[in-house]
Amino acid sequence: MNQENMTKVYANSDSRIQLKVIPGHFVTSQSHITHYLDLTTMKSRTAEAQRIAHELASNYEVSTPIDTIICMDGLEVIGAYLSEELTKAGIFSMNAHQTIYVITPEFGNSGQLIFRDNYQPMIKGKNILILNGSITTGSTLSKTIESVLYYGGIIRGVAAIFSRVESVASLPVHAIFNVKDVPNYHSYPSNNCPMCQKKQKIDALVSGYGYSAL
Repeated sequence: MNQENMTKVYANSDSRIQLKVIPGHFVTSQSHITHYLDLTTMKSRTAEAQRIAHELASNYEVSTPIDTIICMDGLEVIGAYLSEELTKAGIFSMNAHQTIYVITPEFGNSGQLIFRDNYQPMIKGKNILILNGSITTGSTLSKTIESVLYYGGIIRGVAAIFSRVESVASLPVHAIFNVKDVPNYHSYPSNNCPMCQKKQKIDALVSGYGYSAL
């Protein structure tokens, strides 16, 4: 994967938040995409994570209760800062401990999301905020929503660093970056990918956790 072609996109509200974009031919579990969005430093550098959390927290009204943040794509650091930002902003939790839980689901062999028995009390009857890295087709998010509802959670919001879609299952997605910020970003079904039809080499297999170059 040629990182020399990487460009940086700056958030409109805070130029210190930078999205690294690498063009190419990439394969996810759901589709083929034209750009890899490198969120590595956003997820691991505390200063960047805190800025992202501050930006995302501004989307939620004080009247919206949030008991639990479910972190996808390895966003636990951002999730922890987001819980602090929401608390500082006056967002209240309704659980007995008057605090916000930050948890991560487990994936089963068939790709379904699982919450073990010890985590289920943090879901059932709780107000849930789902935190994503990037949302391309919304199919993974749909599975997350189904899983939360199955375990008895009440979904209050969906937040993301980048999202190609504005809503999933009638839920609005609040994202820092969208397709206007990466206008040439496209997603294709694996059986109808124009890059494959042109025999363009696949650069890497990618997921919310990173990439494996080919």
